[in-house]
Amino acid sequence: MKLGYSTWGMPTVPVDTAIRHLAQLGYDGIELTVIPRYTTELSTLDSVERKRIAGLLKAHHLALPAIAAHSNLLATDAQAHAQSMWRLKGAVDLAVDLAQGDELPVIETTPGGQPEQWEGLKSLLVDRIGELVEYAQSRGVTIAMEPHVGAIIETPQKMLELLDLIGSPHFKVNFDISHFDVIGMTIEETVSVLAPHSVHTHVKDQRGRYPDFEFLIPGEGNFDYVAYLKAMQKHGYDRFITAEVSVMVQRRENYDPLAAATLSYETLSRAFIKAGIGRGA
Repeated sequence: MKLGYSTWGMPTVPVDTAIRHLAQLGYDGIELTVIPRYTTELSTLDSVERKRIAGLLKAHHLALPAIAAHSNLLATDAQAHAQSMWRLKGAVDLAVDLAQGDELPVIETTPGGQPEQWEGLKSLLVDRIGELVEYAQSRGVTIAMEPHVGAIIETPQKMLELLDLIGSPHFKVNFDISHFDVIGMTIEETVSVLAPHSVHTHVKDQRGRYPDFEFLIPGEGNFDYVAYLKAMQKHGYDRFITAEVSVMVQRRENYDPLAAATLSYETLSRAFIKAGIGRGA
């Protein structure tokens, strides 16, 4: 396993600064966020900027395991849905442009919707994911769905059903265990189910239970990262463990995105050592 950081927690930080800071801390890779209000929003990434970012990653020896393009796949407005598909398919093209050798970053998204809409909107979700996955497959890219508390896919069981319904090797899981921790599920019962299907991860810290919960920066809470890393290794996961700082944290008046990345690195790199797990080459 390797240690990464998502620029989800760095909406206003220039990509040059983010890459330099994360490399200096010792991260192995970076997840690039391309949604609106970010300095790397997709429409700003012309061919010149894509080449420049690729060069920065290479110069700083950072991998690019994932691109965060989270978009609502259940939008009812035609224009909003078209915009979501434009972003997700555009992120697939970006993954090809920024590929490092044969390693193409996965494209992450959340599904949208609400838990009680599962039976009613399942077929629509499958159709829209199917269209996206077909495009991704044509370019050799994998789509990673993130189950999310409060969304239509919020349990491991629904995620497994969705994987079966899509039935493609180019559709996998972006496993953010925080969304299961806040509904009271244990590390083992979620990792054992989802780790075998996961191509990327997010970790946060958190306290409380849904709906009265709070996401935190890794190191601010009591989540057992050592047990989590051991469980992920036990169940065969060998890719990136990527820290993500939620919008809840970003709303703090004194939020410092570079300090959040630093605390996350200190917390997670220490957990790797305590777990006796080396960060693979």
